[in-house]
Amino acid sequence: MKAVQFTDHGERDVIEYGEFYPEEPGRGEVRVEMRAGALNHLDVWTRRGLPGLDLDLPHIPGSDGAGVVEAVGDGVDRFESGDRVAVSAGVSCGDCEFCRRGEPTLCVNYHIIGEHVRGVHAEQAVVPADNLVPVPEHVDWETAAAAPLVFQTAWRMLLTRGDLSAGESVLVLGASGGVGHAAVQVADYAGAEVYATASTDEKLSYASEIGADHVINYEEEDFAAEIRDRTGNRGVDMVVDHVGAATWHDSIKSLARGGRIVTCGATTGGRPETDIDRIFWNQLDIIGSTMATPGEVDDVLGLVWDGTFEPRIRATLPMSETAEAHRLLEERKGFGKVVVNPDKLYDV
Repeated sequence: MKAVQFTDHGERDVIEYGEFYPEEPGRGEVRVEMRAGALNHLDVWTRRGLPGLDLDLPHIPGSDGAGVVEAVGDGVDRFESGDRVAVSAGVSCGDCEFCRRGEPTLCVNYHIIGEHVRGVHAEQAVVPADNLVPVPEHVDWETAAAAPLVFQTAWRMLLTRGDLSAGESVLVLGASGGVGHAAVQVADYAGAEVYATASTDEKLSYASEIGADHVINYEEEDFAAEIRDRTGNRGVDMVVDHVGAATWHDSIKSLARGGRIVTCGATTGGRPETDIDRIFWNQLDIIGSTMATPGEVDDVLGLVWDGTFEPRIRATLPMSETAEAHRLLEERKGFGKVVVNPDKLYDV
């Protein structure tokens, strides 16, 4: 089979699309004939090399994908050959204290397909059956591939961890990215007043289309000052910040008293200076969130499958052009997700 892969960490030129040995599914595993994969910024970080991340090389990236079950291993009874499925990338051990109490995202052995172990950007992928979700017939492969990681992340971050309620106000930073555009939709669904930032008028227009009530061009305006001005100096109840060091100080400044920041990542760096005096004096909460539980995944993907939520696709490319897909993410080109399909699908 052919797969996207790299044998060393580095820039985009380390990405190859070539032959890779096919795997047989083991106990509890399923082999999927992939029809589409989707990228996340996680793929860029994994390619560059994350501190403490020790991968078996060559590594196949990709945490998002969808396809058809081709074979099942022993002990698998949820799926059979021909089933349409999508990948939910968070893997837990099922046996530690956190898993036993129903919090698998806190698992001491938690890892993510495509980051810590081999991913799914290939013609075929073997994954645990527990990490597959059924995809209805009416859902296209690009939507099925693009939705799981970002929508489950946004759902848990805003509704479970952040406890966002109708009537509250929320600021979503980087609304044109994968998690950002999902967070705008989840916040709107929850009945919140949604503020969103992006870097171009085109991206802001898209953000408005999917649920943002107010938009701010952060390249032209100080978003913290804008939030203060537009809320009568009150601030917002919640900030969704997955940007990190570049925005952290202004995110804290944007919060109302008693407000909270929810974060699932730090694309510009994870060691920002912070405002401890503002945090304690205004009684702010800082809340971390990672991925989602299986029940949360089912809840949010049900709303994707029925059309309530829409994964926006900014580009669809052959897997042999994955380096170009990485460029689109790194240079922040477009709005929404980038999808890659196995090259052989273009030959039929």
